[in-house]
Amino acid sequence: MVDVGKWPIFTLISPQDTASIRKACVFGTSANEAIYVTDNDEVFVFGLNYSNCLGTGDNQSTLVPKKLEALCGKKIKSLSYGSGPHVLLSTEDGVVYAWGHNGYSQLGNGTTNQGIAPVQVCTNLLIKQVVEVACGSHHSMALAADGEVFAWGYNNCGQVGSGSTVNQPTPRKVTSCLHTKRVVGIACGQTSSMAVLDSGEVYGWGYNGNGQLGLGNNGNQLTPVRVAALQNVCVNQIVCGYAHTLALTDEGLLYAWGANTYGQLGTGSKNNLLSPTPIMVEKERVIEIAACHSAHTSAAKTQGGHVYMWGQCRGQSVVLPHLTHFSCTDDVFACFATPAVSWRLLSVEHEDFLTVADSLKKEFDSPETADLKFRIDGKYIHVHKAVLKIRCEHFRSMFQSYWNEDMKEVIEIDQFSYPVYRAFLQYLYTDTVDLPPEDAIGLLDLATSYCENRLKRLCQHIIKRGITVENAFSLFSAAVRYDAEDLEEFCFKFCINHLTEVTQTTAFWQMDGPLLKEFIAKASKCGAFKN
Repeated sequence: MVDVGKWPIFTLISPQDTASIRKACVFGTSANEAIYVTDNDEVFVFGLNYSNCLGTGDNQSTLVPKKLEALCGKKIKSLSYGSGPHVLLSTEDGVVYAWGHNGYSQLGNGTTNQGIAPVQVCTNLLIKQVVEVACGSHHSMALAADGEVFAWGYNNCGQVGSGSTVNQPTPRKVTSCLHTKRVVGIACGQTSSMAVLDSGEVYGWGYNGNGQLGLGNNGNQLTPVRVAALQNVCVNQIVCGYAHTLALTDEGLLYAWGANTYGQLGTGSKNNLLSPTPIMVEKERVIEIAACHSAHTSAAKTQGGHVYMWGQCRGQSVVLPHLTHFSCTDDVFACFATPAVSWRLLSVEHEDFLTVADSLKKEFDSPETADLKFRIDGKYIHVHKAVLKIRCEHFRSMFQSYWNEDMKEVIEIDQFSYPVYRAFLQYLYTDTVDLPPEDAIGLLDLATSYCENRLKRLCQHIIKRGITVENAFSLFSAAVRYDAEDLEEFCFKFCINHLTEVTQTTAFWQMDGPLLKEFIAKASKCGAFKN
């Protein structure tokens, strides 16, 4: 569920105003402008108002939301923004409005005068029902319901697809090889354009200096060119960052290409790629990808609800997809993108709406709905047999071994502690683990016993993140005991790097004799002990 409160700019308005928001967008060079739609379809703006991008009819900044009467009741469907900045939106009726910076005719009204208030874009679009809009830095695109694409504005690199580099003052249909084809999705980089066809084909045009068009070269394209490297897959979604591109196939595969200065391609390096390359191949099926031309940040959400981020994240370069605690890709941009802009028009659910994942989390350890209890150390944990059977092979096998009439209502557990077993059951409801590293050792033992490989990896991650001089030898010992080779090597290296400190801890001298001898021998072999 999207929470607009995670965007710093929304802390400026009252809780009452925030509660009324149903759609919103944050934009601007410093994420210092915002537009939102309330539950009664009124439209408000607030912020710096650079280049009249708030559309209020004046050039005054405002911390108090101002109503845009011209857009109230219009039912905004799609919204995008350029870095000029200019704003473009379409309504559910297919009408397009634009305002803001217009130095390159990106508002599509045939002039270069700034737009101080929302004005309908009429030329060539009056009889079209526009279903999606997209903005580059200073150019604009609109997708009609019949699959036609229109582009206008700055064209120094061919980003409007007209076959020349002359700026386009009004919307012009993008033809060339798209003339007889049906486009179903559009996206803009800073000075490039991409389109997805109903057949799953991908086309790109405009600036290609970083390979962001995915054509295998870095030459600019003045008209649409098919991305041949994707000809054997069917692409459902495409998004553009500042100078990189992500594509998602109907099989949940993710491809990336273009600029990679901040690791925004997620390949593990910072090398640019001229052609699409699959990433996250070892993760579960991807269902959504996210990027925007104002940032070098990438994000993806998997079928299991896991959200990953990579690229420029709070100034750091994250070169591989990093698992977050977020529930939606929007939160990645709110908390980690620079600037903290939104990558799409946000849709805010009513507070009484719960997703399937939220409902499961809510019902964990609920005596009212549970049909099974576990008793550990004299304490009860209430669960649902159906959830355990669906989520865990161990329980599926256990429950099949009972006849329904003989099924126990209370199961005693004595081989694991209460905190560990509760954390395990809660993981089956939430996909997350919140334990200190010392308890995560016990959960690692359980995960090993129950053959829960993902949980095992999560436990190892918690342990690595929480290792200290005081607990390093205990964690090393546990890693050996549970046959966690990667964790064992990590703990060993930590101990070697902090050898003087850790050998003075009680845990070091209380270690089992054979294990202590093995550690000393291994440490001596790598030169850690000089004598």
